[in-house]
Amino acid sequence: MYKIFLTLFFSGVLFAELIDGIAITVKGSPITLYEIKEEMKLTNLNASKAADILIRKKLEELEIQERDIKVSSSEIYEDIKKTASQNNMSISEFYEAVRNSNGLTSTQLKEKIKQKLLSQKLYSSIAYSSVTKPSDAEVEEYYELHKDEFIHPSAFDVVIYASKTRERLEEKVNNPMFYSPDIQTNEQHLPYDKISPELASLLERTPLNTFTPIVPNGQDGFMSFYIKHIESKQQSSVESVKNQIISKIMAGKRERVLAEHFARVKLNADIQKIRMPE
Repeated sequence: MYKIFLTLFFSGVLFAELIDGIAITVKGSPITLYEIKEEMKLTNLNASKAADILIRKKLEELEIQERDIKVSSSEIYEDIKKTASQNNMSISEFYEAVRNSNGLTSTQLKEKIKQKLLSQKLYSSIAYSSVTKPSDAEVEEYYELHKDEFIHPSAFDVVIYASKTRERLEEKVNNPMFYSPDIQTNEQHLPYDKISPELASLLERTPLNTFTPIVPNGQDGFMSFYIKHIESKQQSSVESVKNQIISKIMAGKRERVLAEHFARVKLNADIQKIRMPE
């Protein structure tokens, strides 16, 4: 009898602790207090708004399951291969660049890409058919309302430091006076419109007189750019950023369709709020 009592007692305690950790259930699937607190830290939002984000994510996850949407390992590999190619890297170099910049292992990266592709397929099934390509007038209007988004430096004067080993290059980045024959240098003038969008973004994010993060150079080595000078900023023409604007408008339209869809789903879903973080 005592054994039965103890079993029931501890089962009750464990069940209470489990319930205590659950903040919300969405169609029976839990969102925990911990998840809400982590989302609050990440987004700097209050508990209610952080919970709304997590509810939306949970509804997406459940709809992916209900629609039986799947992503194969070959699709994940092709996405990685495409991204690596766009950055002039081999797949192994891309893995290393991601690990060094974001701390993600190859397994974690693949999982993130899987979730991205699942979301894209879900969005495609819900929204893409409902979204029309913007007209030239819409593109022009967006450009006029968001001109500040399309101001960029005209060029960068840089010193490119390259080495076969990351460790040697890290010594240079951490101590600019450091010299090693293993490090090659090359001064370059890089016009903004002549370099890849990825490199332009990297250089734009780097303050003057500092080094960029170390990245693979596509030749089994590594490099870092030292920013010597940034030429005056200029306004991009509407034609030069037309495709970028179309992508932004399309993304906005898709998100509005998706927001309306999930607002309807949320209205009809069984969502139980048990407790919120204090």
